[in-house]
Amino acid sequence: MTYAPAISTIISPEYLSEFIGNKYGFGKKTDCKILKTGVNHNYLINTDTDKKFVFRIYFKNWRTKNEIEEELSLLNYLKVNGISVSYPIKDSNNNFIQRINGFEGERFGVLFSFAEGEFIRKPSEEICYSLGVTMAEIHKLTINKQIDRKNYNDETLVKWAFELAKKKFSESSKEMNYFERATSRISSEFNNVEPERLRYGTVHLDMWYENMKIKNGTQITLFDFDNCGNGWLFLDIAYSLMLIYRNEPIKEIFEKKRDSFYKGYESITSISSEEKKLIPYGGLAIWLHYTGIHIERFNDFSNHFLSEEFLKYWIHTVNQWMELNEIKI
Repeated sequence: MTYAPAISTIISPEYLSEFIGNKYGFGKKTDCKILKTGVNHNYLINTDTDKKFVFRIYFKNWRTKNEIEEELSLLNYLKVNGISVSYPIKDSNNNFIQRINGFEGERFGVLFSFAEGEFIRKPSEEICYSLGVTMAEIHKLTINKQIDRKNYNDETLVKWAFELAKKKFSESSKEMNYFERATSRISSEFNNVEPERLRYGTVHLDMWYENMKIKNGTQITLFDFDNCGNGWLFLDIAYSLMLIYRNEPIKEIFEKKRDSFYKGYESITSISSEEKKLIPYGGLAIWLHYTGIHIERFNDFSNHFLSEEFLKYWIHTVNQWMELNEIKI
C-alpha cells in the first residue's frame, strides 16, 4: 500500500511508553500520556518509582540537532549555577537527544525533569517579585554569553514577521497598517540607542505563566527554552511585563505588580534608564514576532485560530499595552 506523505504526526503514547522505558531504564511499567500538542509535542511520563518527567518531541525540521544541543547546554549551565529549571535527562547510553522515525521523517526527542507546582495566570505581587529575582539571576549568568542560536533584533523579530504577514493578510487592513508602522517605529527605537548602554546576552524570549510553575507560594521553576537565542536582556523583561498586563489589565493593579517585579529584579542587578525606555517596544516586538511564528506554523499548529479576526484581536491586545505606556503607533 502507498501512503500519502504527512506534515506532522502525533507519536503514539503507547509506543513511547516502551521506547522511553527501554532507553532510560525505567522498566516496563513506564506510563506515557499526551500532555500538550502545539509547536512541539509534550508527553507526561510516569515511572514505577512514581517519578515524573516530560518528554518533548520537536516538530520535524523545527530545530536542528545543533540548536537543540545549544538549548540543552544552556539549561545545564543554569541548573549548575543554581537556577530552578526543567533540565534534560540523559538516557542509559549517556545521550540527551533521541531520534524518532515518525511517519513524516526523523524527529528529535528530549526527556526533561518535571517542574513541580502550578500554573498561575494572574501572579501576585509576591510572585512578580520572585520572577524579577529569578530573571535577574539568569541575566547575571547569561550577560555577554553567546549561543549558536538566532540573534534577536529588529530584523529577526519584526521585519521578518511583517514580511510573512504580508503573504497571509491584506496589506490594506487597519491591522496590517498598524503592523507596518510598528515595524518602522521599533527599528527606529532599537537603532537609536548606543549599543554599549544595553546589556546583551542569551535570552529566553518566552517567559510567561505557561512556561513556569509556582511551588510553595513563590518558588519558580522555568521551562520551555525552545525560543532561546541571543539578544538584549531587556527583551525578557519586556515580554514578561506585557503578559502580566495582558492577564491583569487593571492599570493600578498591574503597576503594583510591575513595581514589585522591578524591585525583585533590581535587588540582584540594575536596569538602566535606556533599557526601561525600550521595554514597551520590546513587548511590542516580541508580540508581533509571534505573529510570524503563527504564520510559519500555520499548517500544523495555528490553522484552527489564525484568521483576519484573530489578527484584529492580536493587534488590539498589543495596542492596549502601548497605550498603557502612553505610546501611539
